[in-house]
Amino acid sequence: MGSVSDTAAFQLLGCDFSSAPSRRKPITLAVGRADRGRVVLEGVEHFETLDAWSQRLAAPGRWVGGFDLPFGLPRELVTTLGWPTDWAACMAHYEGLSREAIREAFAAFCDARPVGGKFAHRATDGPAGSSPSMKWVNPPVAFMLHAGVPRLIAAGVTLPGLSEGDGRRVGLEAYPGLLARSVLGTVSYKSDDKARQTPERLIARKTLINALENGQAPLLQAVGLRLRLTHAQRDALADDASGDRLDAVLCLLQAAWAEQQHRAGLPRWGLPVFDPLEGWIVTA
Repeated sequence: MGSVSDTAAFQLLGCDFSSAPSRRKPITLAVGRADRGRVVLEGVEHFETLDAWSQRLAAPGRWVGGFDLPFGLPRELVTTLGWPTDWAACMAHYEGLSREAIREAFAAFCDARPVGGKFAHRATDGPAGSSPSMKWVNPPVAFMLHAGVPRLIAAGVTLPGLSEGDGRRVGLEAYPGLLARSVLGTVSYKSDDKARQTPERLIARKTLINALENGQAPLLQAVGLRLRLTHAQRDALADDASGDRLDAVLCLLQAAWAEQQHRAGLPRWGLPVFDPLEGWIVTA
């Protein structure tokens, strides 16, 4: 059993997740490594089923990964619904529910609340600017949690502050929008809708990629990291109008930040002390 205190280099992963992957919209996994201040993108993997993704995570390895899905629910929501307030018990209860049951429970919670305050939020949503993890549409992050977290646990992945696994495979909740907005502000760089895959969004992707390669994103500047790409990789990231590849790389960079914090001796891979029911987004 490995120890998370080991200081040998970890491989880096960044995951753009889908709760219903398919050939058209697979789960996208960026794979890389840190090399003297550079984050080298080594490849991009795609998974058309949740089972294939689960098998990849369960395979022996030594990595730290950033995963674009919520790792917990708002405490206010959990206590109002009368669900277990221990994280492991809450996730087990949540896993046992159907998506329809989740939708009904969350909709009833929202219906009982005033306009403008329908959703409950986690503490991390404020600094991260993330959607509430109970949202079931646009984006359906509640179903991403439902599909993803139980599989991370089953694969034996350590989730710092939440779940102890084998210590050699470490998963952190990431949010690519946090890193992208630090460069682009509110400018959109992606869309799954072909009609909205505009030249302006292509320019935004190229602007973001350039900033990552030059270490100009504030997060990367603060720790002296920059992304290293081949010409072919750069073109592939820019040409993917859905943004899935680029989002996976943004998660990879958040994992690289965490790995650097870990190597510097910081606890919890750089995560602050946080509510152990809700979880926390790395770098927020």
